[in-house]
Amino acid sequence: MAGENLPENFYEKIKPRLHKRISRELRLAGHVLDLGCGACELVQYLARTYHQRVTGVDISGGSFPRRRHTSDGRRFGCIRKNAKRLGFARTGTHDAVVMMWALHEMEHPDAILDEAYRALRPGGEILIVDFPRGSLAQTLWNEDYYRPDQINQMLITAGFAEVRAKLIERKQIIWAKGFRPAADNGNT
Repeated sequence: MAGENLPENFYEKIKPRLHKRISRELRLAGHVLDLGCGACELVQYLARTYHQRVTGVDISGGSFPRRRHTSDGRRFGCIRKNAKRLGFARTGTHDAVVMMWALHEMEHPDAILDEAYRALRPGGEILIVDFPRGSLAQTLWNEDYYRPDQINQMLITAGFAEVRAKLIERKQIIWAKGFRPAADNGNT
């Protein structure tokens, strides 16, 4: 089985490296949505590292930080909301949407991807970082995960272009991205 020689804390060990990789990927995005943000750790990292305007959205909200600014004073947002209805996010106003370790948890992922597409500006990027089927995560937490080809198809169905999904970090993480087509005039 994949991941049989990995330590149980593998994902905690790679989290800082993934945050760096995500921030490099999205470094040019001025306005970012983090869907399924959990405790807003990535939100804070992006706000601090590249001074981005970042809003985290999570259905639970129970672990949001009390203070909504980084140690250097950069503000960020954490909103308790279902990601399939992002009424606060105007159409075509975000440069990037990220989901880290969250897509597999979401009910109605197709509706959520449709909302992400709507919120992105033409040329905006979506980045999904999740656990793949057959990974150490599946052994540890016995949850149902997607294969890279499934996430690829979900992104294509939602209208994203230049879709690519690959396995990284010893095949323990799916790294999938796509773009809202630049020629899209906002009619979704």
